[in-house]
Amino acid sequence: MTEILVQDTVADGISGARRVVEHPAWPELKNAVEAIRPWQSADGSIDFGAEGAPAPAEAEAAVSRAIGAVEELSPLVGHDAAYHRALVADLRKWVAGGFAVPDFLDSLLAFQPAQRRADGRQHLVVFPMYTQNGNPDRNFEAVVLRMVWPEWLAELERTRYDNPLFLGITFEDFTAGYDTHSAVLFPETIAVREAPERFSWGGIFCDREAARFRRVTEAAVDILGLELPEDIRAMVSDQDRCEQAFVLWDMVHDRTHSHGDLPFDPFMIKQRQPFWMYGLEELRCDLTAFKEAVKLEAEGNAHGRDVQYAVLFDRMFRFPVSGDRVRNYDGLGGQLLFAYLHKHDVVRWTDNTLKIDWERAPHVTNQLCAEIEDLYRAGIDRPKLVHWFAAYDLVSTYLAPHPGSRWAKGPDALDLSLPPRKLVDDVLPDEFPLSMFYEALSKKLKNVIASTRGITAASAERVAA
Repeated sequence: MTEILVQDTVADGISGARRVVEHPAWPELKNAVEAIRPWQSADGSIDFGAEGAPAPAEAEAAVSRAIGAVEELSPLVGHDAAYHRALVADLRKWVAGGFAVPDFLDSLLAFQPAQRRADGRQHLVVFPMYTQNGNPDRNFEAVVLRMVWPEWLAELERTRYDNPLFLGITFEDFTAGYDTHSAVLFPETIAVREAPERFSWGGIFCDREAARFRRVTEAAVDILGLELPEDIRAMVSDQDRCEQAFVLWDMVHDRTHSHGDLPFDPFMIKQRQPFWMYGLEELRCDLTAFKEAVKLEAEGNAHGRDVQYAVLFDRMFRFPVSGDRVRNYDGLGGQLLFAYLHKHDVVRWTDNTLKIDWERAPHVTNQLCAEIEDLYRAGIDRPKLVHWFAAYDLVSTYLAPHPGSRWAKGPDALDLSLPPRKLVDDVLPDEFPLSMFYEALSKKLKNVIASTRGITAASAERVAA
């Protein structure tokens, strides 16, 4: 994305436009946080009796350096002043409490970036947190990010896709927990004494998504011999255009979780539902974004077609072959989309070349969205277990279950005297294995996908150069 330097208002306490990462206090903050992170246990505490642990005075000195850097940087982002005051207080409280499990609820509640979304606005964020698809431990992370909120997107949110909590964001710089595949900043990942009644924001890094999408798609297109229409080829080669597509996709996807029949239960996995239920929910949200993009394209919106092919290519090429095969719900959704399009003759794999019927792709993709929506609508009148089987039937219509699956044999193969959540134990880790097509594609794409760890627009440009 083209670098944006904005003049923040005087009321925000900012005298001029300056990138936080260019200030000498930013590397000081990064160094202090990177010193603290290896000392922390998985829950974020520091066990001073553990091997390699620092002396308490050394840990206190590192936190003091972090506090000093935050206080020096805060005037550059005056809109975050209340949050930074609470952050400093939480850091001091952590020290005073003997570096026990951190509790940053007060600073989390003080951080309210969604209240004043503005294109190009910077935020300086420090929290003990895990990073989804990154570091599973609640270590400290420091991130400088920038809002992506162009007027055309703000207008769509105001008039059509209301999502007051959504943040489209890009990386300016980050500590080690984000030198990973993580592309989100979610409040539920932060160490707190108790979860707030409701979260007030959620951020997705569209620059990482776009850069990763471009690298993987370009490799997949080459491997599969896929001929792209000129406008789609131009989109894949354009980082800014892909970022715009992803921020729109993300905004519509995010709001879809709370819209429609059977609204999404965010604790679906923790409440032990089969992973294909979560896979269908994520795919439903993506296909809803696709469906809306088809409408936008028909209305003349320049981003509508881009969103459609971002969804198709990311879902079909990257999702199925990313991560491991243990309850890989996003991979399952990608497999299902490809298999559905293949069964309906929209994609063909012949002579080691993939062909796509570009004219029929939007209509047939919307058909799959409609089938999932019908499943949800009918699910309202079903008991939970019956709904799970109906969802299994939909998926297994297009994807072959593992030959050893008990669920594939139907209800008679399961002990139905058990509560539904216990029957999840009979779900295989890889209930729907990769097809031969994806087995072959995975071998050729795995190194490309691995290379996107920590990718940003800037790092992708350096590699390309």
